[in-house]
Amino acid sequence: MSDLRPAFDQAAEDVKRLDHRPDNDTLLKLYALYKQGSEGDAGGGQPGFFDFVGTAKHEAWMQLRGLPQDEAMRRYIALVEQLRA
Repeated sequence: MSDLRPAFDQAAEDVKRLDHRPDNDTLLKLYALYKQGSEGDAGGGQPGFFDFVGTAKHEAWMQLRGLPQDEAMRRYIALVEQLRA
């Protein structure tokens, strides 16, 4: 995983400089893959009922439960590269 970390960190910087804003589904994928790659499985409670954005993010991250961090990093890097192309 240590060899993936620099590329993962670079992808996190690159995503901030995209020419266009990705659609909401892609943003959720980016968020979930980043969180899974950097922190592992989602923990803690779900956001409040009226926090719709927070709930969507949490649910997207929860769907990746069990995905190894290095695989999440690889998928995140690939998605960012696809968006940059």
